[in-house]
Amino acid sequence: MDFSALALSPPLLQVLEELDFKTATPIQAQSIPVLLQGRDLVGQAQTGSGKTAAFALPLLQKVQLQHRKVQALVLCPTRELCAQVAGEIRRLGRRLPGLQVLVLAGGQPIRPQLEALEKGAHLAVGTPGRVMDVLDREALETRQLSTVVLDEADRMLDMGFREDMERILGAMPPRRQTVLFSATFPPDIEALSRDFQRQPVRVTVEAATAGPDIQQVRYDCEPGDKQALLLRILRHYQPASAIVFCNLKATVVELKKSLSASGVSVDGLQGDLEQFERDRVMAKFRNQSTRVLIATDVAGRGIDVEALDAVINFDLPMQAEPYVHRIGRTGRAGRAGLAVSIVTPRDGRKVDDIQLATGVKLERGDVESLPSADPRNAVSLESTWDTLYISAGRKDKMRPGDILGALTGEAGGLEATDVGKIEIQDHVAYVAVARRVSRVAFQRLSEGRIKGRRYKIERVK
Repeated sequence: MDFSALALSPPLLQVLEELDFKTATPIQAQSIPVLLQGRDLVGQAQTGSGKTAAFALPLLQKVQLQHRKVQALVLCPTRELCAQVAGEIRRLGRRLPGLQVLVLAGGQPIRPQLEALEKGAHLAVGTPGRVMDVLDREALETRQLSTVVLDEADRMLDMGFREDMERILGAMPPRRQTVLFSATFPPDIEALSRDFQRQPVRVTVEAATAGPDIQQVRYDCEPGDKQALLLRILRHYQPASAIVFCNLKATVVELKKSLSASGVSVDGLQGDLEQFERDRVMAKFRNQSTRVLIATDVAGRGIDVEALDAVINFDLPMQAEPYVHRIGRTGRAGRAGLAVSIVTPRDGRKVDDIQLATGVKLERGDVESLPSADPRNAVSLESTWDTLYISAGRKDKMRPGDILGALTGEAGGLEATDVGKIEIQDHVAYVAVARRVSRVAFQRLSEGRIKGRRYKIERVK
């Protein structure tokens, strides 16, 4: 379905045209008309299906810009997903003058978020814990709130947020629109819908079967040979960016140590990290200063990285559903994707379940054809980028062009090709710079000014 057939306002259609979004995805085509009517909805869709725009466009269509009160709340399981959803809403709403989208998430001080609420915002995106905190302080005015969206509801339940979700929904105006998106529909989700929705429309987009754009390969080995095989796989495919999934936090720590010792640009993501550490790990991975990220399923929730070359299952998950969710992160937007699984003799049942669920037989890779683990003839798996941290962000009126100008202008003297991805968060920013000039870039930014001011600059290790 063409977006022009969806009764969206001219400013939204103009943005969609600018972004070259012409045809709605199935979840968008089925959800947007229902949500524009104000009806409750239960949507079943995987990450990468376009579900954010499916609820964001109706929210933006209905927002009353003259009333600077929170009119819609989106709940997400992680701070990273909150940032992504808020960024997408801002991008789609950039032709709506004065639109204010606020993130209410933990891992950072609550005071600036409370101050932003006092000044007024139209839409809020938050994690259950922080939203509960804000409600307990009576800082969130709910009288104008007409829509609540629960994004990735099944993951919020998995993470133990059920009580918070129920309390938040119970604190919202009774006559509201309640929207629930979830990749799976266990009994807990059905119960949540039954208790808090009114005659919801059910929209189901078939679970991704790890489609034709993803090559799925298995390499077989004995359990004791998995680490050496992983290194050989990375040297063979040489991905610029790859996520390696494990089932245990201890495996993440162990693999990070062994791959780093073998010269791989690698970092780990597991539940014990402080939020600021997690932010830095993800910023480096998104801008390819880190090539390989090792994660558990729980720590990996909310990760959504553009142009991910490969997903590697160091450990196969216990069920097929997480496998589909893992590998759905590669092969996006028409690009070819790669999913590699390391299979031991004890994984036979898991492989059968995955092949049955996806309808795809895993292609057998030839272990003998992989490069040896001998470091003397190995290709480099280091990154050519470093990351610099800047102590100012969007709320400080910092823009990507300001940072680029400071690095490539007369004072900075770098070539534009030496500057990679620039990521602006609320109060900090990250910029990738070519490793060969990173020392110079650090010195120029530390000694110089951005928009006439000096900021704290750090190299992110």
